[in-house]
Amino acid sequence: MNVQAKICGINDQTAMRSAVASGAAFVGLVFYPPSPRALDPQQAADLAALVPEGVVKVGLFVDPDNALIDTVLAEVRLDMLQLHGSETPERCRELRTRTGLPVMKAIKVADVGDVAAAHAYDGSVDWLMFDAKAPDTMANALPGGNALSFDWTLLAGQEWPVPWMLAGGIKPENVAAAVAASGAHVVDVSSGVESAPGRKDPARIEAFLDALKNL
Repeated sequence: MNVQAKICGINDQTAMRSAVASGAAFVGLVFYPPSPRALDPQQAADLAALVPEGVVKVGLFVDPDNALIDTVLAEVRLDMLQLHGSETPERCRELRTRTGLPVMKAIKVADVGDVAAAHAYDGSVDWLMFDAKAPDTMANALPGGNALSFDWTLLAGQEWPVPWMLAGGIKPENVAAAVAASGAHVVDVSSGVESAPGRKDPARIEAFLDALKNL
């Protein structure tokens, strides 16, 4: 099985070069200030300049207003928007029309009902991402990148009208199991290739992508 990867939350040149050289199909740049992986537009533009044609540059936003989207896109050549907040299908369609970019909506999953809720976005987005829902008791939880996973088998055999990614608690040591349990063809990793929150580890990036090549 050919499984692709998105390395998300890249915030330094060494990590970006490692992701590209090791075969990432997607790279993620975070525009959400509470995240330890957050970038300003100039930092993101510098990193995006390192990405060759054929690797998809994804901008991660959480309930962004139009001003933030416009500010970022004025400086950064993104290929896709990832919406990781509580954006409605209507807002997803609005941003897709406003920017002319494909939109990926993150669906936060704790149970089968959360998976089924993804169908509300049929016709409104170009990609889906299934990520772990942080429990209400988790202090300082982020919208994503919390190193939490969910029951990957909830996705097995499911079909949607658009492609999808699996995220949440995936790392080099368990990515093979995640793919086998879920049937994912694309996986997203952030904290699983870090040495500390917000600090990407080139060796772990390489190990993660090597694990996919060996599936």
